[in-house]
Amino acid sequence: MSIKMIGKKISMTQIFNDKGNVIPVTFLQIGPCTITQIIKKELNNKYANIQIGYEYINPKKLNKAKLGHFKTKQLPCFRYLKEYKKENWHNLFIGQILNVKEFQIGNNINISGFNIGKGFSGYHKKHNFSRGPMSHGSKHHKRPGSIGAGTTPGRVFPGKRMAGRIGNKKVTIKNLKIVYIDLKKNLLVIKGSIPGKTGNILYINSN
Repeated sequence: MSIKMIGKKISMTQIFNDKGNVIPVTFLQIGPCTITQIIKKELNNKYANIQIGYEYINPKKLNKAKLGHFKTKQLPCFRYLKEYKKENWHNLFIGQILNVKEFQIGNNINISGFNIGKGFSGYHKKHNFSRGPMSHGSKHHKRPGSIGAGTTPGRVFPGKRMAGRIGNKKVTIKNLKIVYIDLKKNLLVIKGSIPGKTGNILYINSN
C-alpha cells in the first residue's frame, strides 16, 4: 500500500553505525498530514484520488474558494495541498491524520522536491562547455560561438543549449533508506542527500 506525505527538510549531518562507519543522513520533519478530500472514481472503483493537507495557516490568508473547500468538510485550513492516486482507500476517511507511524525503519522511500535555484548562468556553468582558445588575438575566450546555420534552416532549433536559468527544478531521488524514526517530533532520518535547501517542502512516496 503506497503512502504519500508532505514534509520539510531540516538539516544534514552524519552518524556512526555499530561498525564505526560514517553514514551521511538528512533530518526530515514529516507531517502530520490530514486527509482533506477523497474523490471516488465511478467507472473504476479500484482506486481513488486522495488529497492531503500540511501545515496550518491563518484563514485570513486564503481566498474564498479555499475557505469554502475547508469549511464544507469542517476542517482547519492548510497551507499546502497534495493529491495522489491510491488503491485500497476504503479504510480512509476525511479528517484522518497521517504521521510518521506509517513508515518503518529500513524501508526505502522516494523523495521529490525543488533543487536550489542558482539564477541566470552562462553556458560554461550550465552545460559544462569548454572555453575558446586563450592565445593572443583570439576573441572567443568565453563566447558561445555559432548557434545555427544561416539561410537554411534560417532559425535556431528548439532545445539549443545556451545560457539561461539553472536550478529550481523538481528532482526525485528514489530508494532512500530510513535510518531512524522519532514519533514524538515527527522526524525521519534518511540515509543520503535530499534535493533543495533547509526548509524546502518535500513530497515523500513509500511504495
